[in-house]
Amino acid sequence: MKHLMVRADDLGYSEGVNYGIYKSVKDGLIKNIGFMVNMPHSIEGYNLVKDFDICLGQHTNICVGKPITDPKLIPSITNENGEFKSSKEYRSAKEDFVVLDEVVLEIEAQLAKFREITGKDPEYFEGHAVASENFFKGLALVAKKHGLKYLGMNMQGSVDFNGQPMYMHMDSWMPDYDPFVSLKKMAEEAHEDAYDMLVCHPGFLDAYIMKTSSLLKPRVLELEMLCSDETKQWLKDNDITLYTYDQVK
Repeated sequence: MKHLMVRADDLGYSEGVNYGIYKSVKDGLIKNIGFMVNMPHSIEGYNLVKDFDICLGQHTNICVGKPITDPKLIPSITNENGEFKSSKEYRSAKEDFVVLDEVVLEIEAQLAKFREITGKDPEYFEGHAVASENFFKGLALVAKKHGLKYLGMNMQGSVDFNGQPMYMHMDSWMPDYDPFVSLKKMAEEAHEDAYDMLVCHPGFLDAYIMKTSSLLKPRVLELEMLCSDETKQWLKDNDITLYTYDQVK
């Protein structure tokens, strides 16, 4: 049996992203949302979606904005301005510069902030992708300590989530990217007795996202696809149900 999922990452990143995710929930297909809690617009983003039937996870972020932890305590992942080192710095590094004990401090701080904002634990626990083995090791350690459902990162094979294999699909880096084509391809090639999940980043573009993210055009394309009547009709015609993380058992 095939189980398909769609997820929206980056709630809290910026006003444009917040309103894009809000629209993808209100008018579209999104029920799984990855929440960044350290950003200036985090609470605003949460307030936009909190009353909908959603499955909210912690999208732990160590590459944009300011940390919750005192930057002096986590120098391996912050710069001289007290902000996180950029994703470009992680990608270009020849070795993993993240100090495990330091990143655990920030992961714990973001979990505490998630609980403070939402009043509950995240329904899944994962990381905003950076090239750091110690970051993902820290996420796994914190998840185990607090009994959270950890979702690792593997774009080549499956990861275990709550005892079930899950395959992640993210094609937004491809030239001539068409998210509807990616959704249909995932459905056609979905694995039996596993979960296949399309990672999306729906949003409107604002000045902040354009200054800090290399992912731009795909955000508006994905927002359009997730709210499209054509997409909804295709799912209905093919009798496809989209699952949430709390349904993975």
